[in-house]
Amino acid sequence: MIRKIVKIDETKCNGCGLCVTACQEGALQLVDGKARLLSDSYCDGLGACLPDCPTGAITVEEREAQQFDEAAVETHLARQKTQSAPSAIQSGCPGHNARLITPAPAAAAKESSTAAASQLRQWPCQIQLVPVTAPYFDNANLLIAADCTAYAYANVHADFMRDKITLIGCPKLDHADYAGKLAEILCLHDLKSITVLRMEVPCCGGLVNAVKEGLRQSGKIIPWQVVTIGTDGRIVAG
Repeated sequence: MIRKIVKIDETKCNGCGLCVTACQEGALQLVDGKARLLSDSYCDGLGACLPDCPTGAITVEEREAQQFDEAAVETHLARQKTQSAPSAIQSGCPGHNARLITPAPAAAAKESSTAAASQLRQWPCQIQLVPVTAPYFDNANLLIAADCTAYAYANVHADFMRDKITLIGCPKLDHADYAGKLAEILCLHDLKSITVLRMEVPCCGGLVNAVKEGLRQSGKIIPWQVVTIGTDGRIVAG
């Protein structure tokens, strides 16, 4: 049948993955760093993914295509959820959309009512939510921080997050494969360095082990260090 369906210009696609997140039917997937339509039957042709594409690589065309199959979509989404539940990247929540953030200038921070400017350079920052294909990982200095460190160490933005891409998580509370995801990021991007910021409590050792395993799986050799924060807010190691 002739109907409307999305068309992807791979020469324009930068592999950011935002369209994958935006598609509620799970019709799109990154393959070899490019967005691909998995099946005509998964695409409703409404083009909800178009506004999220930063390069204009996606358009809607009319052509011979399989009929949109809502039942097939439900089965596909259920299977997709089972396979990737820990990462939650496919949920379509706007909070998962990858974007860069420009920190406020120091002068502006002094004039504001806050003591310091945020040094967070990207969104999302949760390890579970960040897209592994996000372009901000290219040539980045990566900070992987236990989420408690931001509360224990008051100057975490200026001392650790400045000029870094920051990922946070809790290996005790998050039921996720950090190592596998970090390995994907390492394989897809050339990182300059990795800093692990952990608390002195034993469960934070899971972050360190995840980085070790991620490096092993990726086969990459990248400078990395571990800094340990005490529960009293002092740097106790690193």
